Amino acid sequence: MTTLRERLDADVKDAMRAKDALRRDVLRMTIAEIKNRDIELVGKELTEDDVLAVVQKAVKRREEAAALYDDGGRPELAAKERNEAEVLVGYLPTLMSEDETRAAVTALAAELGLTEKKQMGQLMKAVKERFGGQVDGKLASQAAGGVLS
Repeated sequence: MTTLRERLDADVKDAMRAKDALRRDVLRMTIAEIKNRDIELVGKELTEDDVLAVVQKAVKRREEAAALYDDGGRPELAAKERNEAEVLVGYLPTLMSEDETRAAVTALAAELGLTEKKQMGQLMKAVKERFGGQVDGKLASQAAGGVLS
């Protein structure tokens, strides 16, 4: 199985061969961000989760920029940002639905015996470790708030 980083490298080459400028440029920028993150973690190996986090941040940044361009009356730039985000979304794992997230958080809280609000940090840490990029942090936090009393 290839890593996300290897997939990005291979896909940028495919985009260059296909003369797909949008895809090529977005993937190059993302690979550069991953390399910058690699440099920041001097002495540590960049994990698959670290690479995934960089891609998630890139998608989020583009979606936020698109919203700002819409607010500023620049729909052409908003569309460009959304197209760039779409390219990267294909590299993210599919997220759990709201119901699946709620069920997973509830089961994990029961498994760990967490019942009080002050244990929210422990539960969120466990959710992140177990489900990683498969769960939306905001939904998980809301579900955890509902589970813990």
